Amino acid sequence: MAAGVSAIVVTFNAMPYIDRSLESVRGHETIVVDHGSTDGTVELVRERFPDARLVEEENRGLGAGWNRGMVEATGEWFLFLNADAWMADGAVDALLAFAGSRSDAAIIGPRLRYPDGRLQRSVRGFPTQWRLATEFYGLRKLGPRTRLFNSFYANGFDHDEVREVDFVMGACFLVRSAAVDEVGVLDEGYFLFSEEVDWMYRFRQAGWTVLFFPGAEAYHVYGASHGGRMFTELVRGHVRFMAKHHGLRAAERTRRLLRTSLVIRGAVFRGARGQSYRDAADYLASAPVATLAGVEA
Repeated sequence: MAAGVSAIVVTFNAMPYIDRSLESVRGHETIVVDHGSTDGTVELVRERFPDARLVEEENRGLGAGWNRGMVEATGEWFLFLNADAWMADGAVDALLAFAGSRSDAAIIGPRLRYPDGRLQRSVRGFPTQWRLATEFYGLRKLGPRTRLFNSFYANGFDHDEVREVDFVMGACFLVRSAAVDEVGVLDEGYFLFSEEVDWMYRFRQAGWTVLFFPGAEAYHVYGASHGGRMFTELVRGHVRFMAKHHGLRAAERTRRLLRTSLVIRGAVFRGARGQSYRDAADYLASAPVATLAGVEA
């Protein structure tokens, strides 16, 4: 059993998957940061995983929960694992063994699969105005394996080889604590979505690498924690990222690009899906871009 890793799991009404998630890292130092669960999650953790360190705090977002977990952790590596994800057998040890061979790596992401075994594409390209346009206007469907139309999803990368990447999806990834000491913790200005994108961008800007490693696997339900109900927060994350790293002019152009696409989507789709698009479009029109992004003008 490998030493030196602390598993950090943030929970908010995490039933029914939290049991499997924590079981997959049993034997390693485990910190559970709960953000106000009312569905029995806290009671299950106390009863089934007495060795886990349980921290209960106000829900200030996923990044804030991860940061609190790192404060409590003692490992040289932090393993961030969503409450709706679990490690395959031997995956933690495989990640650590590979990490030991790559002193340049701040972050290593395993291959993700849906619970039925299908590949879950987890390698991404950093947001740009063009990449967001290919996503929000559906242009990537014109060339799913091309750099021009699908660089947001890594040109249809097959997820079958080690690769240096922009960022990996935050459902599961390993982080070197020494790199955190250098670069800093997560930006708590993101509530949910884009917090890992921002962090990995900062690691890469500081000269560290982010790697995808298919020799370890994890399973991820995808969206169980929010059920697609936080689309506006997803959009806000994109605007904040662009404002922080490319400036307010770029963020303003991004705001207009996204809002136009969402107005169109809201007119096309009915029901809850269409309403989520209309709500996000209204949000993007509700305040100056600096206010939406939560940055200084």
